[in-house]
Amino acid sequence: QVQLVESGGGLVQPGGSLRLSCTASGGTMPGNVVAWVRQLQGNQRQYIASITTTGRTMYIPSIQGRFTISRDNAKNTVYLQMDSLNPDDAGVYLCQSGSVTGPGTQVIVSS
Repeated sequence: QVQLVESGGGLVQPGGSLRLSCTASGGTMPGNVVAWVRQLQGNQRQYIASITTTGRTMYIPSIQGRFTISRDNAKNTVYLQMDSLNPDDAGVYLCQSGSVTGPGTQVIVSS
């Protein structure tokens, strides 16, 4: 069974950058679309970016121009480059493809 594993989270100062990775282990990405989802307090989830197998991307307005989603199909990995981070970007970032969701990686933005 394919599993998704996220990495790259951590503590960063406002204005800083992080690059998150989502790797499929045990096979290829389960679905045609891979999405990054931000889990907020109270277990609310917000889809923030996605990419298709052909490279078509989608971003929510609040991250447009600051975040970049990309994928390396040979490595079964999707990335989320996050620049100009602010405290509102903090949360647990999960990767989702098909019916599979990873455990997430935490992003903390604080001085």
